[in-house]
Order: sequence, then C-alpha cells, then structure tokens
Amino acid sequence: MDVDQIWEEINKHDVKYLSMQFSDIHGTVKEIVIPTDKLDDAIKYGVWFDGSSIEGFTRIQESDLYIKPDLDTFTILPIKLSDTDETTARFICDTFNPDGTPFFGGPRHVLKEALNKAREMGFTYFVGPEVEFYLFKNGSSLDKKSYFDIFPAEGFTVLKEIGIALKKFGIDVEAIHHEVGRGQYEIDFRYSDALTIADQVITLKYVVRRIASLHGLTASFMPKPVYGAPGSGMHTHMSLGEATSGDNAFYNEEDPYGLSETAYHFIGGLIEHIKSVCALTNPTINSYKRLVPGYEAPIYIVWGSMNRSALIRIPRWFKGKKSSARLELRNPDPSCNPYLAFAATLIAGLDGIKKKITPPDPVEENVYVSEKLTQEGEHLPTTLFEALQHLRNDPLMKDVLGEHLFERYYNSKMREWNEFSVQVTEWEIDKYLESA
Repeated sequence: MDVDQIWEEINKHDVKYLSMQFSDIHGTVKEIVIPTDKLDDAIKYGVWFDGSSIEGFTRIQESDLYIKPDLDTFTILPIKLSDTDETTARFICDTFNPDGTPFFGGPRHVLKEALNKAREMGFTYFVGPEVEFYLFKNGSSLDKKSYFDIFPAEGFTVLKEIGIALKKFGIDVEAIHHEVGRGQYEIDFRYSDALTIADQVITLKYVVRRIASLHGLTASFMPKPVYGAPGSGMHTHMSLGEATSGDNAFYNEEDPYGLSETAYHFIGGLIEHIKSVCALTNPTINSYKRLVPGYEAPIYIVWGSMNRSALIRIPRWFKGKKSSARLELRNPDPSCNPYLAFAATLIAGLDGIKKKITPPDPVEENVYVSEKLTQEGEHLPTTLFEALQHLRNDPLMKDVLGEHLFERYYNSKMREWNEFSVQVTEWEIDKYLESA
C-alpha cells in the first residue's frame, strides 16, 4: 500500500490510533501507540524508543533507537477489548540506529539479511508453518476431543472468530483443525515468502491470545504445556524458488523423491547445522520436553519420504504440481521467534548448497522403534543448554545472528538455563524428600 491508500483507509474507518509493532529477540510483540495525525512523521522520520528496555536490544549507554512502519503491513485491527475502544490500525515496523542504519539486533532485519544472501545466490525462500497451540479454561484443557474431531461448541465459536480475524489481517488460512491433544488445535495458512510468513506467525499468536482472552480462555504456545499430552510443534514446510524464473528450485521430475540436487544439498546443510539451529527453532527449556519418544516429535537426525517420525519429511504432492516440491522440518515449535528460526534454517540450507553437502541415505522405517538408530543414531539436543553449546560453536549461526544479537541471545538464554537449574521442582520433592 502507498501512503494515499493508507490515509484513505484511515479516514474510511475513522481510525484514531496506530499500533506500531515490532518483536524482541524472543518473538514477543512490542508496540508503541501513536495518534493517526503522527503517521506522516512516523513514515518520514520514525518513532523513537528506549532500546535498553527491550530484551536483547541495546545497553543503557546506547539506548536510543527508532522504528519505521512497513507500509505493506498496514491493517485495521479487527479485535476490540470493549465496545468503547477506539478503532486502531497496525503496522509491523523495522528498527533503526540513530544514524539511520538498520539495527542489527532487530530480528526482522536478521531475516531480511538472510533473504538478501539467498537472492545473491539466485534464490527466494518460501515457508509454510503449521502452528499448534492449546486452549485452556480455568486451568484445564478446553475439551476432551482428539485428532480431526468435530469442534465442541465453545471451541468452534472461538476458532471461527480467530479465522475471521486472521482473514482481516490478510492471512490466508487454509485449515483449522483439532490436534491430538485435548484442547489442542492447529492453524495452517498459505505458503508464501519467509518475511511475509514470519510477520503472519507473529500476528497469528497475537490474534489467538487476544480472542481467547475475550472468551475467558488462555491460549498457550508452550511446546509442552501438559505432562503426558502431545506437545505443540510448528512443523515448517520450506522450498527455494529460482529468483529469475520463479520456478521451484527443489523440483526434479526424474528423481524418485521428486527432488533436485539443490534440494538434496539444502537437506544436507540443515542436517549439518541442525543441532545449533535448535537453539533458535526450539528456544526454551520447555521445548525439549516435547522432543522425546512417544509423541511423533523428532528425536533422531534423519530424513525420509512420508516418514512422520523423521526430522525432515518429504511430503507427497500431486503429480505435475512441481511448485509443491518441498521439505518439512518437524522440530521447530511455536515458542520460537519466527524471524530468527526462518533465517537460521535458510542459511543452514544455503550452506549445504554452497558446499554441496550430501545428506545421508533416507530412512523409511519408524525411527522410534529402530534398534540401530537407538544405539547409533545422531539425535537432536536433549536440553536447551546442549543446543546453546552447539550454537556457540557454530560460526555459521553466529554469522546469521551477527555479533550483537548473538551475544545478547546466548547470554539471555543461558540466564534462563541457570535460573531453571537451581529450581527445586515438585517432582524432586515427591521423589527424594524422604528417600534421599
């Protein structure tokens, strides 16, 4: 949209305020609300804020930063907390230093830089995440349904409102369905370029939480919010396009899997770097409570066709639809910052293409019951601490984040690990209090 079109929408809907949104390093949405009469200044000059108050941004002696709106992300907010709320519109913003240069610690900038590197190699990057979450009512799961069951009345009402709101945000929802867990749902939306989808993941989480709260419910994107229940993942489909022709760079009609040499090398790069990538795709202590046997979450670093127990799955597509050639990475979860997760997976795959890394042979058996893999297989990190050590020792991932963001991200996550390490849990009390 251009400025004139935006002003036309503002006047048409009598918009009073503008929510200028951006994310911190963990993917938490931050906002600065300004009156609409400040829009022209915001577009031309930006809006100042204190970067030292945002997790992972700047130190107090270098705190001044400003944001500028990405005009293409303008949307009239379809959600109000009450009937008396003034109409508000939203922009997603980029972050800048006082001298006008992009702020290297901004997660959206990190993804833009990764996409620039892909373009330099002649590629565009497309992703399609499947976002899972739980709905709770008074601390308990909203329902007792399971995979693809018909929604209960309350769940149907909430999910219908979420779908309508997402459409007004310009998000093309392809499906909403019940997942395996009680009160667990999944939202899938149309495949698109990685920056658009990262913006949409941030928006989706904002919308789901907001609408759930209006109905007295809690929406949780924790990877493992309920002991003994299935975890919530964010399986991410991905492919590269040829930047000049627009053709799918992953497609080869002659290959048994329908994959090109480029796709195989991309898989090789992902497998090469996946242990460090996990620190960004699975960024919380709770993330590793999901990556355990018995719940269809990946454990071993293998790939295969149609194999839902593998880390990387090659989905089936209709014959002749070469645009559908893609891979599905199954370890990411919805607690991640999508800008950083998509940047990390892209650069890992591009590294495989640059170095012509050949992936191992595919595995088409159920890896959960494979005795050989159990004894010899390479597996994903089992804790956040382990993933962070791989991140620290991977120069490629350091380059993805940049020195500024890497140091702040690593230190923030190590603080999280250290806080967890000294906790005494109820399980420990029950297990050891009288027996130790």
